[in-house]
Amino acid sequence: MTASDANAPDTHAPETHDLTDADLAAAKRVKDAHTIVRAELSKMIVGLDEVIDQLLISVFARGHCLLVGVPGLAKTLLISTLARSLSLSFNRIQFTPDLMPADITGTEVIQEDKTTGTRGFKFIKGPIFANVILADEINRTPPKTQAALLEAMQERQVSAGGKKHVLDAPFFVLATQNPIEQEGTYPLPEAQLDRFMFLVKVDYPTLEEEMQIVEMTTKPSNVEMKEVLTGEDILEIQDVVRRVPISEHVVRYVLNLVRATRVTDESAPDLVKQRVAWGAGPRASQYLILGAKARALLHGRLYVSIEDVQKVALPVLRHRVLTTYGAEAEGYTSDRLIQELMEQIPAGESETLRDDRLPNVLGS
Repeated sequence: MTASDANAPDTHAPETHDLTDADLAAAKRVKDAHTIVRAELSKMIVGLDEVIDQLLISVFARGHCLLVGVPGLAKTLLISTLARSLSLSFNRIQFTPDLMPADITGTEVIQEDKTTGTRGFKFIKGPIFANVILADEINRTPPKTQAALLEAMQERQVSAGGKKHVLDAPFFVLATQNPIEQEGTYPLPEAQLDRFMFLVKVDYPTLEEEMQIVEMTTKPSNVEMKEVLTGEDILEIQDVVRRVPISEHVVRYVLNLVRATRVTDESAPDLVKQRVAWGAGPRASQYLILGAKARALLHGRLYVSIEDVQKVALPVLRHRVLTTYGAEAEGYTSDRLIQELMEQIPAGESETLRDDRLPNVLGS
């Protein structure tokens, strides 16, 4: 090895010089808060550890989340309990076929000024004006009402009467969807699905977990939840997430994975060209990186690994990769296809990168 090689910078080691002492302290609080939130949620929720982690990742990455599962799996309870533990304002919107856009965003009413006798319009805020919005059974309302969420989710604002009303930060839409009883439902269009950072699948509990659920819910209970994080804490964490360093080879792995889902891309393998109708767009790459950064913080690390990317790949990509009818007939779901893609796409030099070269800044 030459002298120039010895003095060359290590392109694989993370750069942490952009992180201040305040950022490091905030990052330490993320790991501690993760442990405390999990403990608080366990008072009301049995199991669902992976679902809880994915919800927290989406919150800290400033994303929205769609939970899909059959009735009775505590989706609504999980979201409301999470909002209570995070000390955030919370509103639940039950989506029904007769729900109108103004029922969500709010409306203008004529109000008289008693001192002057003049009349004018006043905007009455709808339930969308809260930190955490539970959009319960979002696929049971017509597209016109579903679209009322688009501006709020993307722009964090509501337009009414020619005026813009900014939503309070932090702001999250955590929606639920029932995969059965499809009569009378309105499937979310791809443009709206793409607004959700994660699509999280909630499965049935194990035998042991269901035993705990039955025992917990069939006897008197008086559970008190502690508030772990404030809105200001979450905003600070969201800023820290974006400053977590990420190596170039991890970014390239993300881009290779996303671009491999596109049928028209030269790098797409035969698996994709034969079974995929539409692949993931650039927003998938952004959410994979943000999700991986947030997951790294939850696990007490200030660097992003390939494993972090792989752990968030399914919830980020499953609703952005559309399989063909032929693939569905063969039993090829988007989950199966993404798993096989991750097995085919090489992680490059990161496979030989040892963890001791990436020290755990936050400790074990």
